[in-house]
Amino acid sequence: MDFKYFEVIEDLLEVVLRKERKHMEECVNLLFNCIQEGGNIYTFGASHAGILSEELYYRAGGLMLFNPIFGRELMLDTEPITHTSKMERLVGYGTALARSNADFRSGDVLVAHSVSGRNPVTVEVAQVAKDAGAKVVAVTNLKYSQSVASRHPSGKRLFELADIVLDNHGEVGDAGVEIDGMRQKVSPTSTVIGATMLNAIVAALVQRFVEAGVSDPPVFYSANLDGGDELNRKMYERYKEHIKFRL
Repeated sequence: MDFKYFEVIEDLLEVVLRKERKHMEECVNLLFNCIQEGGNIYTFGASHAGILSEELYYRAGGLMLFNPIFGRELMLDTEPITHTSKMERLVGYGTALARSNADFRSGDVLVAHSVSGRNPVTVEVAQVAKDAGAKVVAVTNLKYSQSVASRHPSGKRLFELADIVLDNHGEVGDAGVEIDGMRQKVSPTSTVIGATMLNAIVAALVQRFVEAGVSDPPVFYSANLDGGDELNRKMYERYKEHIKFRL
């Protein structure tokens, strides 16, 4: 039995590290400066793209300072699930969501994930951030996004609003494994590649803090280790002005 997905992911990771290293380094610098200057970091993604926001949020070994923008209608437990697609395309919803769930200001950073980058909800969240003077990091697939038209009246796609673009270099349509006898590929790659890029950025960012003399950066301890809750509470109290959720 041939598990082709491993080969696809390994090849993509090599491509991403080679071609996106500079952009990832720029992202580390942007996030470091944001935190140092008192800004806030927000994340957003709709439906499966939102898995990356969940990956960064309230996670053992993760940075405490990621503030996700969640829309109830975009979560994968929505029934019927097709409702999430309708909400992604509903003009005006992303603007309302961003304004009610984030307080974007100059110096803040939004990390937004959308593989196609074409749907109104992500375009609007990014536009609200830009209008407030925040910087936008887009995690997307440039080849895919450039091959489709925006569904937003502005005609813009996510990458066109971004200050930094992190390209996942996946296939158009996201699925990456060819099956003999089928035209349609299977097994999407965007979640694995996107999570790898962002976790690599987190690790480099924390290293940057340590090198700058911050001996105890705001990283979550596992709540399942003895003393973890207490350590997390102390860290939360130290950085709570930049953390939009409550422990």
